[in-house]
Parts: sequence; C-alpha cells; structure tokens
Amino acid sequence: MPNEPSTPVPHPDADDRGTPDQPAASGPERSVQRVTDPVTLRALAHPTRLGLLGLLRSRGPLTATQAAGLIGESSASCSFHLRQLAKYGLVEEAGTGRGRERPWRAVAMFTDVPELAEDPDLAEAAGQFRAVIVERYFAQLRRWLEVRADEPAEWQQAAQLGDTLLYLTAAELTELGDQVRALTDRYIGRLTDPGSRPPDARLVGYLHLAFPLAGDQPGDTR
Repeated sequence: MPNEPSTPVPHPDADDRGTPDQPAASGPERSVQRVTDPVTLRALAHPTRLGLLGLLRSRGPLTATQAAGLIGESSASCSFHLRQLAKYGLVEEAGTGRGRERPWRAVAMFTDVPELAEDPDLAEAAGQFRAVIVERYFAQLRRWLEVRADEPAEWQQAAQLGDTLLYLTAAELTELGDQVRALTDRYIGRLTDPGSRPPDARLVGYLHLAFPLAGDQPGDTR
C-alpha cells in the first residue's frame, strides 16, 4: 500500500513496544514499513488518514493546505490527521514551514501488515485495517465506473475489470503474487521520479485480489 497504496493503499505494506520499525527496502524503489502494533493499525484505519498517506506517496511532500485541496477536507482536518500519522511514525516533516504550511512526506511507499498474528488484539486490528482498505478500493472503483463514459476511449479500453477462476495450491498462489509484483515494480520508480513518467501517464490503481472462495475445500473437483 502507496497503501496502499497501499495498499498503496490504498495497499497500501513495529515492534512490540508500540512504534513502527524503520522502512526496509525490498527492492531499489520499494520501501516498506512493517506495522505490527495494534494501536498504530487502528490509527491508520481511518479514511482521511489513508487518503492523506496515499497522496503523499503518489504526489510527494505536501502541506496540509495543499492536501486539503486535493482530498476535499479542510486544512484544519488535514493538519490534525497528518500530525496523528506523524505521531505513529507513518509520515514525517519534509522541510521548513509552520502550522498548516509545514510540508509532510510518507516514511515509506508501502505498508506491510502481518498476514498471521498470534496476538488476538493484533489480529483484530489487522482485520479492521483490511476492511477499511477494501472499502476504499471499491469506492475508487465505483468512482471510475461513474466517470468512465466521459474518459478517452483509449483509457476505457485500457482499464481492466474481470476475474479468473483458478485451482491453485497455496504455494502457487504465493508464486503468482510474486510474479505480478515483479511486473508492477518495473513502474514504481515513477512515483518518486516525475521526470521518468511518459507525458501521457496517469496515476492508476492496480488492485491485487486473490483468495480462496468461501465453501471451496482442498481437493474439491466440482
């Protein structure tokens, strides 16, 4: 997640003492912040904060006033939520400035949340976080469907909406995810380097959704 993503966010992805670890790069352009603190996850699971974090990841450093004009919130609201994100180590000051004219930047391009958690509190917080992320994904998708008819034909044709049913093992599904990530990572550098973007490039949300269908059991040959 520039959860967002992420998830970058929109996917957008801490140690036990309650502060997030420093981001760890898992590729030349892919900086990742792992969050395992339930309090931090609950603080991040907020639509406005996720929106602000996504903006900082996709557009670079912004002040609260600049973010307000892009996200449709007041400067005061954005300033408050940016300070909350900073409190939990998710954003940081990017330069000089005071109050709402202080620029902020994201600490990492992606947020990593554990897939498995033995701590029930962490498991619950991670579930809440993912639920908010999913709502954000589909709000963005609904918005695209609303404006799709007014978009250029080339973008209507390029946009993707569909599904594929596959019988896979857990290992194969993991491998498939790694292959897709390798393909999308070819373009991640464009988030932080505007000069590398082609003139006609637009910000695109590429959703990654793959999961066992409810009720389907291993070995089911239906």
